[in-house]
Amino acid sequence: MGRITARKPIVKVTVGAGEVRRVDVLAVEEPLEIRVGGVPLAVTMRTPGHDVELATGFLISEGIISRGDELRSAIHCGGPGTGGGDTGNTYNVLDLTLAPDVAVPQRDRNFFVSSSCGVCGKASIDAVETVSSYDVAADAASIDARVLASLPDELRVQQAVFAKTGGLHAAGLFEAATGRALVVREDVGRHSAVDKVVGWAAQQGRLPLKGTVLQVSGRASFELVQKAVMAGIPMLAAVSAPSSLAVDLAVASGLTLVGFSRGETFNVYAHPERVKTG
Repeated sequence: MGRITARKPIVKVTVGAGEVRRVDVLAVEEPLEIRVGGVPLAVTMRTPGHDVELATGFLISEGIISRGDELRSAIHCGGPGTGGGDTGNTYNVLDLTLAPDVAVPQRDRNFFVSSSCGVCGKASIDAVETVSSYDVAADAASIDARVLASLPDELRVQQAVFAKTGGLHAAGLFEAATGRALVVREDVGRHSAVDKVVGWAAQQGRLPLKGTVLQVSGRASFELVQKAVMAGIPMLAAVSAPSSLAVDLAVASGLTLVGFSRGETFNVYAHPERVKTG
């Protein structure tokens, strides 16, 4: 769609040297309204692209579906864009059709999701905790410490849009045994990048994601741990800090949680038995 980046005029100021007018490349942020059977379910702020993956991952993280084949079809339709007025199909509305045996979400679950927080619009904290169809605690996967430490660099190499804008998060799914990248997605929101990764896996029939590690470019929040658990991912690693609630959920669910993964060091906050240091 050519809407991943945008060029905007700026004034670059250097103290003591004056100012220069130039054009800067920015990451695009636009709303995506997710509908089910024509009924609005959620609005999320995201970077356009891989929208069906995002919606699929979102439905999985919300416990609405647990497999890719439970989403039968998805179509972009006309809706609100960024320019105002009736501009036809803005590709900012995605209407989903679920399999006949999948319960349609209740309308009172509607919520807004910002690019910085995937659960800010929840009506109550009780709605945040969702039961997974997969038992990550039973996953016998392990990972060599050197492989785990290498993943942030592997993720960074594949962040093509970040290299241009400096304004996108990334999430990458890697094989724990080899460190091989399975998929990497970028987005203005951490949660949207993860949803795109999970959605890709669902479309490929890979759920649950046994024997994998999810590497993210930012911090490890409660919502990212929840999304990993809902997809059956046994390990989550972040380059920055986890929150206390993220650690609590990781401990309770059996997920290995890693933070401050930088260079040759990292901290393991939950279930360190999966990390092989010998």
